[in-house]
Amino acid sequence: MTHSDDTTRLLARIEGYRDEMVAFQRDLTAVVALGPDNGGDGEWLRAEFIKERARSFGLDDVMELHAADARVTAGFRPNLLFRVRGRAERPTVWVMAHMDTVPPGELFLWRGDPYVAVVEGDIIVGRGVEDNQQGLTSGLFALRALVEEAVVPATDVCLLLVSDEETGNAFGVEHVLGAAPELFHAEDLIIVPDAGAPEGALLEVAEKSTLWVRFVVRGRQVHASIPAAGINAHRGSATLAVRLDARLHAAFCDEDPLFEPPVSTFEPTKREANVPNVNTVPGEDTFYFDCRLLPTHSIDEVKSVIAEVIREVESGLGVTIEIGYPAELPAAPPTAIDSPVVEVLSDAIRELRGISPVAIGIGGGTVAAVFRRRGLPAVVWATLEETAHSPNEYCRIDNLVADAKVFGRVFARGL
Repeated sequence: MTHSDDTTRLLARIEGYRDEMVAFQRDLTAVVALGPDNGGDGEWLRAEFIKERARSFGLDDVMELHAADARVTAGFRPNLLFRVRGRAERPTVWVMAHMDTVPPGELFLWRGDPYVAVVEGDIIVGRGVEDNQQGLTSGLFALRALVEEAVVPATDVCLLLVSDEETGNAFGVEHVLGAAPELFHAEDLIIVPDAGAPEGALLEVAEKSTLWVRFVVRGRQVHASIPAAGINAHRGSATLAVRLDARLHAAFCDEDPLFEPPVSTFEPTKREANVPNVNTVPGEDTFYFDCRLLPTHSIDEVKSVIAEVIREVESGLGVTIEIGYPAELPAAPPTAIDSPVVEVLSDAIRELRGISPVAIGIGGGTVAAVFRRRGLPAVVWATLEETAHSPNEYCRIDNLVADAKVFGRVFARGL
């Protein structure tokens, strides 16, 4: 394994930051950054903390692209762009992380205060330490290493830190791309360290379409001892769920090995309470399906099959069925597996980790889709233990440092 002199110095510098990166994670965790939709006052205090710390690292080329939001004390949601100038401006290398976190959830499930990060061996425990503070910290310290080692990258390197990722992106990356579209070009290399696997070999380049469906089945409520006098909405919803499960899987059975799982999925999930007692036939029953579609299938095709099954159940059981779509998100164009960002990131992982990365598609949604819909190829990558949103969320210190080294290598080399 060989490195250029610049890369060798960067890797050594980043390794020397290990204790400081842990301390930064501790300090960052204590600055709560919940959006108003999650019961918080936004990310402003955290943004101010990051700006001050970055300035102490010599990162003073910063652009602020804030989004107005009257619901928070600051009056806006912060978005920060740190830049280190290279020998050329393009293609710019981007790492994008988010500053907001989710609430801790049920506190009794935590071993301690979620906002007091605790080091336990090789892990840091606390709310947000993996989602997305690991990526934020790794990106920031890789950028710091460029400055402190006086390495001039081949092209400009930017770290974009946004708000509102956990609740929709409208005040975060969507705002940034709308307010300053000239910042980004199709030839840029965009890395989003917000999903990954423990070995660090998976590069997410594609996502399925998402369709959430809400069914309200209505019949006629009666005493359970005289069911013939009513129309059982629960039976209607159960029949509908079983038929939909079979029909949708049969109609959309294509496979694509890029994705995991390689098929479209159709899952009955949430079910709302109907009658509170056992001896009443419910007159209304509500349940939901979560559908994740391979890009070869359109959402309209799925809706057509659902409508057909609804007509059958209504006709056969005498119920009426109301349908709604709480979420409807067509798949963004995938990032090509031979795109420059995939190749550059893969080279860095192979060189530093000794493993061969694999490009994959996923069923979940990531913020990378926001870039892809605008013709900006992006890859989602990090080395994660996948503890996001869970009680006692943690990140591995080795992952924190190792990912920073990969970013440092990408920053120094570019294309």
